[in-house]
Amino acid sequence: MKQLIPEKFNNTYIVAISFISALGGYLFGFDFAVISGALPFLRTAFHLTAWWEGFLTGSLALGCIVGCLIAGELADRYGRKPGLMLAALIFAVSSLGMAISHGLTIFVLMRFAAGIGVGMASMLSPMYIAEISPAKVRGRNVAINQLTIVIGILVTNLVNYILADKGDEAWRWMFGMGIVPAGLFFLGVLWLPESPRWLLKAGKEMQARKVLNKIGSTNFVENTFNEIRVSLQGLSKQSYKAVFAKSVRPAVVVGVTLAVFQQLCGINVVFNYTSTIFKSVGANLDRQLFETVSIGFVNLLFTIVAMWQVDKLGRRPLMLIGSLGLSILYIILALLLQRQAAAGLVSIFVLLAIAVYATSLAPVTWVLISEIFPNKIRGVASSVAIVSLWGAYFILVFTFPILAKQLGTYGPFYLYAGICLLGFFFIKRKVYETKGKTLEQLEQNLIQH
Repeated sequence: MKQLIPEKFNNTYIVAISFISALGGYLFGFDFAVISGALPFLRTAFHLTAWWEGFLTGSLALGCIVGCLIAGELADRYGRKPGLMLAALIFAVSSLGMAISHGLTIFVLMRFAAGIGVGMASMLSPMYIAEISPAKVRGRNVAINQLTIVIGILVTNLVNYILADKGDEAWRWMFGMGIVPAGLFFLGVLWLPESPRWLLKAGKEMQARKVLNKIGSTNFVENTFNEIRVSLQGLSKQSYKAVFAKSVRPAVVVGVTLAVFQQLCGINVVFNYTSTIFKSVGANLDRQLFETVSIGFVNLLFTIVAMWQVDKLGRRPLMLIGSLGLSILYIILALLLQRQAAAGLVSIFVLLAIAVYATSLAPVTWVLISEIFPNKIRGVASSVAIVSLWGAYFILVFTFPILAKQLGTYGPFYLYAGICLLGFFFIKRKVYETKGKTLEQLEQNLIQH
């Protein structure tokens, strides 16, 4: 339906609340990166075998699965805002717990707890941003969550590099620093409004209208209000059974598959095991930690490129380019590692892979997960997809040290190249373009398909 009066938006306010919510992504980036710098010290401190190295790294993902399940129920019952606040508190406590751990068991339990906070934030932050953003800037705004993730990775890698001089206990300082972003995130969430879509679903129409009035003009408020109300007609209590109903199953299959693919594509091995990869070609500890910083810079630069393109070029083309590009780069990287190429040459192709991923699969997967599910089940459907994502992440990081020991560091990259090629064909066949459409229009398209 054509609109005679153009909608106007309070862009400064929209970007501000998107950035604050996206600080949950910073927590993700922190815990994601801190392990890469800390692993050389943890191997010595806890005498890690390949199995324990994989499990310690992956224990974050197991906590994330629990966090997503908690967040899905919490978000639909009490709202998005309380869940974000709880995520910040859990993360702060667990960061302190890891820093003061004196045994492997306690450390793993604390990293599992940190995962609960990260998992909650990883689901609620992009969901919240999608629900407060106008359609034409939703992709860019949800990508802000990925931007804060990569800023978290970069800053953490820089801090790790600086703290490495503190000797055998450096890892305690690395993990303890997590209290700072967690505290800032908690304070920021106190200022956020609740999601207008959740408020309307909860019967709080006046509060929903008040939030929408801060976001855009009167005609935007009325159009959005009416679209949300129509989409919620016949709403009943959400359940995981509803997620697998025939009418929404296509969206769930796409969401879950993309979530799993984003992890099994293999790039997080590069993030988490940078030191292992470069050690295999003879790089010393200083060079290994320097490479984590280089990865962080490239990741940040190309995430900004993705934010610029996601609402212009679109979601589907970026995903197709990313999956095929990674497949090719992994084969080259595997050959270089197999032939013990110079660390500098390996670094070039590692950074190219990071650039391709940061422009495509990294941000766009989160954008799609936040927008393809109907309003009625967005909370629980998002939790199913993101639980699948974290499950795949655990499998990836747990198996890499074991596969690398059996096949050589290069071996797993041939496997990841094959997975990326399969992902390319899946996206080409099953993923539809979503840019420029409201969440309610996407829901109608889903019903028609």
